[in-house]
Amino acid sequence: MMVAFFGSFTHLPVNAEPSNYKFDFGIGEVEKGYVGVSATEKYDEKKRYGFNTPEDMINVPASGSGVASDAVQFLEYGTKSDNTFNVDLPNGLYEVKVTLGDAFRVSVAAEEVYQVINMTGNNATDSFQIPITDGQLNLLITEGKAGTNFTLSALEINKLSRHPETKRTIYIGGDSTVANYYPLDSSIQAGWGQLFPQFVDPEIFQVRNMASGGQIARGFKDDGQLEAILKYIKPGDYFILQLGINDTNPKNTTTEAQFKEYMREMVKQVKAKGATVVLSTPQGRASDFNADGVHTSVNRWYRYSIIALAQEENVPLIDLNVLSSAYFTSIGPEATLALYMNGDTLHPNRAGATELARLVAEELKRQGLDGFTGDKEKNTNKTF
Repeated sequence: MMVAFFGSFTHLPVNAEPSNYKFDFGIGEVEKGYVGVSATEKYDEKKRYGFNTPEDMINVPASGSGVASDAVQFLEYGTKSDNTFNVDLPNGLYEVKVTLGDAFRVSVAAEEVYQVINMTGNNATDSFQIPITDGQLNLLITEGKAGTNFTLSALEINKLSRHPETKRTIYIGGDSTVANYYPLDSSIQAGWGQLFPQFVDPEIFQVRNMASGGQIARGFKDDGQLEAILKYIKPGDYFILQLGINDTNPKNTTTEAQFKEYMREMVKQVKAKGATVVLSTPQGRASDFNADGVHTSVNRWYRYSIIALAQEENVPLIDLNVLSSAYFTSIGPEATLALYMNGDTLHPNRAGATELARLVAEELKRQGLDGFTGDKEKNTNKTF
């Protein structure tokens, strides 16, 4: 039990540190098996946990139950902020699970980079793997949407290995048609990156979906998502990148030539890490049927530049635009519309995201890339 571990936590020698930790934040009743942590608790070397700058934290209520009935709020934030919750950990690989308090949209940062992008809704939960190489986890809740509250109700940390290196990883970059939606296991709307782990062999890969709604190539490159991937990506990993929908919006002032060069820069940086880059074209709208009942959207969203870039940089291409159109044509307009959100011809629902994820995985498998089962019923992998 965690209580037993922490009951004598300050007296444990380093080599006897526990392999799992559970923190319940706020000033309400502490759940059984958790360690209660108030916003006022400063990091202490003897306790081995606490806030680095508790003056920038406050205790707040939350609308959930159990550990989610109260929380702490981060008043100072940003991936480089020193207003972190610190936990001393022996070097190794850990799985970290966060439970938010009341929050509209927030991201999770650790080790000065994003770990989870745009968690939404009160008491949302998500997990990620992280290698610890300096003896301490430094975590904070930060911007998903500026001007909203950034809160944390609970934190669970489990040691997976004494070796501080993740298993092979598939990183995914993209926009709202690719991103995660919460709760992860039951959301009505979903991006294909969220459902993609169902088609990946969990013995070979974990999946890290870094896509976010509204994203453009320049933003993904410059605003922290690529930085997080570059910190951890290694030979044997994949990076699947699908952008273009929002880049074509006039408000983002991105020409097709600029888009292509932003994408090229990301391709080159990831290739320099020894990982495999895969480019994907975006699927079309549900309404892209012609009078003959054929779905086609080949002129949308800078598709030709994505194809050209894949050829120029000699990286695999998933032409999801064409693959999805062939599938939509086969099932017809009515069934295609049923795969999208009500009244929305751009964003897939959970069923639609599942079909798009299947098409991506099948195409990767067809091209000879390893790790794709193509059979969601045999796969219990999860997104980190």
